[in-house]
Amino acid sequence: MFPMNHMVVMPDADLAQTVEALIGAAYGSAGERCMAISVVLAVGGIADELVTRLAARIASLKIGVGAQADAEMGPLVTRQHLDKVSAYVASGVEEGATLLVDGRGYRHPGHEQGFFLAPCLFDHVTPSMRIYQEEIFGPVLSVVRVADFDSAVSLINDHQYANGTSIFTRSGAAARDFSHRIQVGMVGINVPIPVPMAFHSFGGWKASLFGDHHMHGAEGVRFYTRMKTVTSRWPEQLSAEFAMPTMR
Repeated sequence: MFPMNHMVVMPDADLAQTVEALIGAAYGSAGERCMAISVVLAVGGIADELVTRLAARIASLKIGVGAQADAEMGPLVTRQHLDKVSAYVASGVEEGATLLVDGRGYRHPGHEQGFFLAPCLFDHVTPSMRIYQEEIFGPVLSVVRVADFDSAVSLINDHQYANGTSIFTRSGAAARDFSHRIQVGMVGINVPIPVPMAFHSFGGWKASLFGDHHMHGAEGVRFYTRMKTVTSRWPEQLSAEFAMPTMR
């Protein structure tokens, strides 16, 4: 399964809550999880304040190793992956995105040889850029500015990956419209990591799904079972019938 997760931030969203949600969703586990939010679609005029608040919140993140109880973000898994994610950051800069926060070159005291990459934040990302088209799987968050709600929905629906998506809004109408129109397997309404409850299936749509079934829930049961249908009656007497049988 290939992850690719967008979050739509509407102009009426509670920015304090939205920023906290984004910080955890984008940089938790150093972005190395299939449900990480990697792209924000900032609708209308919300983008300027959103990126300002995000940059300020990133500055307060506590980076450390797993043995540190107060660490909010750790290193990447290998040197090779660190190099790969750093190359994505360089690609975004080369293609013209604005790198507001550059986490490359971070060295954690006492662990200078660790595979650390501090959070990175891009603004003015466009759909033609590699950092938008591909899943980075690291602590890199890209902000795409869109004019309106319909543009945000179209961008998400046009993407080849459709693992999870979220919308942050105070509008029930917008949330309902989003959930009905969006072509993504897992959807969150003011929920940054839209992992469903265990009795529902986990998994995306389109190129974010391998095979015919999702994991867990009823879909998982169907994968491991075959249907057998038994129809029975216990009549006192039986006569010929020339139509499809009915229960009576």
